[in-house]
Amino acid sequence: YTYHTVRVLICTVVSSCSKAATTERGTDSGASLRPVRLGEFAMVRISVLNDTLKAMYNAEKRGKRQVLVRPVSKVVIKFLQVMQKHGYINEFEYIDDHRSGKIVVELNGRINKCGVISPRYDLSHTDVEDWVGRLLPSRLFGVIVLTTANGILDHEEARRKKVGGKVLGFFY
Repeated sequence: YTYHTVRVLICTVVSSCSKAATTERGTDSGASLRPVRLGEFAMVRISVLNDTLKAMYNAEKRGKRQVLVRPVSKVVIKFLQVMQKHGYINEFEYIDDHRSGKIVVELNGRINKCGVISPRYDLSHTDVEDWVGRLLPSRLFGVIVLTTANGILDHEEARRKKVGGKVLGFFY
């Protein structure tokens, strides 16, 4: 890399700064650029569902009765509905704050482990038994959550409907 290319690679666009940095060609680009300082890196959310399940699992381990989860997505709400249907959480309340939303989840002490499977592997209805043996402690205990053409389902319902999809996560 040339000096100017490296300088552009370590700069971020900030609209309020002076136009001091140069672009690859050495001319002013019109956008304000400034070097990034070491402490200014922003955290990026990779998986909202993973953050939600991790927060619930940690609160469960600490013995908490409820946990506040944010941000919220449609996938998180559907996943929590599957958990509620199987009795792993009591109830949850969505709080609309005109941003990404919040959810207060009432825990009941039944979550031993929950997690997200990333990447979301494809799964046909004939492969469900393999994944149950791989992820869950017992064939009769725990749930794998799939996203299918019929919506977000647990592995038993997907097998009954003979529909495949992608693996979202699990809980037991």
